[in-house]
Amino acid sequence: MPAPLPSNEADRLAALYELHVLDTEPEADFDDIVKLASTVCDVPLALVGLIDIDRQWFKASIGTDLTETPRDLSFCGHAILGKDVLVVPDASADPRFADHPAVGSQRGIRFYAGAPLITSDGFALGTLCVMDSRPRRLDVEQVQALRALARQVTSQLELRRYASALANTTARLQELERRKDELAGLVGGELRAPLRLMKSYLADLGNTGHHDAELADLVGRATAAHVRGFRDLLEHLGSMSEVGSGADSLHMRQIDLTRLTQRAVEAVRPIAATKQIWILNQAGGPSLPIIADPVRLEQVLMHLLFAAVKYTPAGGRVRVGTDIESGPTVRLDDMDMPDGMRPDLFPHLYYGAIANPTVIHGPDQGLAVAKRVLDAHHATVALSDRPGDGTSLHVVFPFAERELVAT
Repeated sequence: MPAPLPSNEADRLAALYELHVLDTEPEADFDDIVKLASTVCDVPLALVGLIDIDRQWFKASIGTDLTETPRDLSFCGHAILGKDVLVVPDASADPRFADHPAVGSQRGIRFYAGAPLITSDGFALGTLCVMDSRPRRLDVEQVQALRALARQVTSQLELRRYASALANTTARLQELERRKDELAGLVGGELRAPLRLMKSYLADLGNTGHHDAELADLVGRATAAHVRGFRDLLEHLGSMSEVGSGADSLHMRQIDLTRLTQRAVEAVRPIAATKQIWILNQAGGPSLPIIADPVRLEQVLMHLLFAAVKYTPAGGRVRVGTDIESGPTVRLDDMDMPDGMRPDLFPHLYYGAIANPTVIHGPDQGLAVAKRVLDAHHATVALSDRPGDGTSLHVVFPFAERELVAT
């Protein structure tokens, strides 16, 4: 039974296409998520599937070599109609899927669970789904983990778009800065004489009401000779007002860093629980006001926490706290194990987000993207690694108001 189209299908497709993710190369960040989903749910097949106009395309997969399937045959087409995880314990007993060719085949699909990939604007792009060839169910912890992993997928997709937009904004600002001296010379030199003539003509006209034909002719000829200069000046001023104000720009306002960090911890906690990783949440205490984009910054903090969970051995410990250092600070400590085993987070943070953060490629692209968004928030990132203590990451933000320093 093909799924009906969502009521917001046109807007949903527009949101998908804006991400420029369809038909892109595999990336380790998404491959790691489907591997973890497969492990957490104890199933052989897991996918990140994006629903295009007539197909389901896989950004990442484990357990299949397919890269896409027809949309009419996709389970995920049904899953995106809801806001929560769709669980089908036995597809052969579900009227929506009982006649599906994959359900009736030998070792076909019998179990399906799909968590919709919902953007911050509320559009379901596709799903993170898991499947099995035998009927089964998920327990509460598995459903919570699948839901949290789907949120990681969506955050990564959106952060990449915003990082790209920030890069374009930076390039435009650099170009505007390059042209500033050129246009300053134009205003101070070539355009000064025609502007002075205009001022004189308009002042005389306003004071006497008399039209000076000779002066008007001079103004006309002077203006005509510098039309290009005036146009360049106006375009430059227009570009300055537009840069960084589009739909993909950061939407900055005063927020509480403490509360935002707590939200990020709770979003990642279900994933940590599947690896028996203890997250010690010390992000409490007083409010720490900063100027930030709450959606993008929460996504960045979620990704940093997810990286800590991903690179920490099962049974490890991650400590998260907020405090005031040289400014409001988020501190993430990936702690050494009691038996001396060390987490593997440091090299990923160092090479992905510290050593060369302007290059966005390789297995830690998500960390490089996170660093670019932190740079846009004027945050300072410090990283240390000490045997016995583990890896420590400090992200320090400017105060929302300078007078808060004294308090």
